[in-house]
Amino acid sequence: MTTPTGSGSGFGTVSWWGLSPALDLQAESPPVDPDSQADPEHGTPELDVLLLGSVDGRHLLRTLARAELWPRRRINFYVLENNLEAVARHMLIFSLALEDPEKMGLHEKSETFLEVWGNALLRAPVAAFVRAQAGRLAALVPEPERLAQQLPWLSLAALKFRERDALEAVFRFWTGGDRAPETFPVSRLWDSRLRHYLGSRYDSRRGVSDWDLHMKLHDRGARVIHTREFRRWRDTGVAFEPRDPGAYHVPNRTLASGRLLSHRGERVSARGYWGDIATGPFVAFGIEADDQSLLGTSNGQPVKTAGEITQHNVTELLREVTARGRARAATGGPEQVSAGADPEPFMLHFLPLGSAQTLHHKGCYKGHFQLLYVACGMVHFLSPELGACVAPGGRLVVELARYLVDLRQEQLRDFSSRVGELARTAGFTPLPGARPSETFARFCKAQQSSPSRGVDTGVESRSPADRAPPPEDRAPPPETLVPPPEDRAPPPETLVSPPEDRAPPPETLVPPPEDRAPPLETLVSAPETLVPPPEDRAPPPETLVSAPETLAPPPEDRVPPPGTPGPAL
Repeated sequence: MTTPTGSGSGFGTVSWWGLSPALDLQAESPPVDPDSQADPEHGTPELDVLLLGSVDGRHLLRTLARAELWPRRRINFYVLENNLEAVARHMLIFSLALEDPEKMGLHEKSETFLEVWGNALLRAPVAAFVRAQAGRLAALVPEPERLAQQLPWLSLAALKFRERDALEAVFRFWTGGDRAPETFPVSRLWDSRLRHYLGSRYDSRRGVSDWDLHMKLHDRGARVIHTREFRRWRDTGVAFEPRDPGAYHVPNRTLASGRLLSHRGERVSARGYWGDIATGPFVAFGIEADDQSLLGTSNGQPVKTAGEITQHNVTELLREVTARGRARAATGGPEQVSAGADPEPFMLHFLPLGSAQTLHHKGCYKGHFQLLYVACGMVHFLSPELGACVAPGGRLVVELARYLVDLRQEQLRDFSSRVGELARTAGFTPLPGARPSETFARFCKAQQSSPSRGVDTGVESRSPADRAPPPEDRAPPPETLVPPPEDRAPPPETLVSPPEDRAPPPETLVPPPEDRAPPLETLVSAPETLVPPPEDRAPPPETLVSAPETLAPPPEDRVPPPGTPGPAL
């Protein structure tokens, strides 16, 4: 078998969509206490949520859509990502979701949302919308006053100045400018990633996709994903196709990111597609529904596909968010709404990249959050320092790797056990009365919390044999699910073509040994070692020599000749 099972290479080095269904964060948070966290200006309780690696805004949108079911709160979302492209996508998705219904109808809005969020190729009208919105956001990022006036729900105050400049550069790249679409040939880049992932099984890729779907995703609860739509996404990167298939041909630039490669001992940056090519965007909105009739079966087969369920769920979410916006406008008027006099306001705050281990140094964040959400690719940031930012009695929700098709069942159990150990070390205990779940692990922080090393806080009870799987079947540590600092996207301003005499030939861009997947048996480490690599390992951005944007993927992404072994793990 040449597929790098257990290495997480199908997950990619940057995440564009979540690997779990959308949550209502108010349902996960502690009950409302009218006497605590009250906002003196509006007189309503506050809910402060910290999200690490939520990437696509699905939890935020569902929380806003279901706000009518809960007592009124002022919700503050604090979002921390590991790359600025994810921050830019958050801003684009929310500006689309909150678009004036007079300018864009609900059906058009939902289709645009699905294409931008989950497709590698767009229709021409959707690509034009992305360019227009990117140009608008690029003009607002360096103007805090205009940003606060036009997007009162957004705050970039916590970002560093260089991060804001880099964020503006991301939007400038999305606008396209005078550059041709070939600057981001996503179809070729997608195929190269797939060839590297499958190795000598590339010619049997349909059989591989059917195996991953039926023997992994279906067995883990995602039975509504249809074979046809999963094959199409694996082959082309197009997950949702409500219109004519021939209309999807414009590269989705919001899925572009940078990665550092090695050329003759130096680090150079190359822009490409480094996201998920194994699981797909169907899990976030497409495998669960409030309307249970959508999940029904006929003759043992689901009556609806994951794409149809996703479109229904997204349309309903956007309908409810739009209805709340209209109710606020009718109650307070445009002037009051823009000034912040919202009966149920929310704010979206973006935190600096890599600040998870330093937030507790600021008094305003210590013990500040009632809910902490951690994605499976950011679990290595779960530490006592991060736990100190959660208020006593607060909750912790950790996304598990259930839908990561690279991992076997034994590895999934081991990953869940590690999550429990990290949560215990951070000062959390299993949430009493929580239903057993293979998708999320839920914890709470005691009123007088202190890490207790004598209590086993595994996600669910297991036999001793289950707790100690053979070394070769253990899950890779959580830090392998995200790129180390040297693999993270360099600032977009460095992703420009260098002079002709400095551009290295594409065939020489071979990732250094430290960027290659280590053998699976070496991917086991003690929980206390699960911390991000030292920052001094990544070269400073100003020393990077940028590679041309049309660079072919490095040689290890090409298909090896028949009979040769697959990529070294």
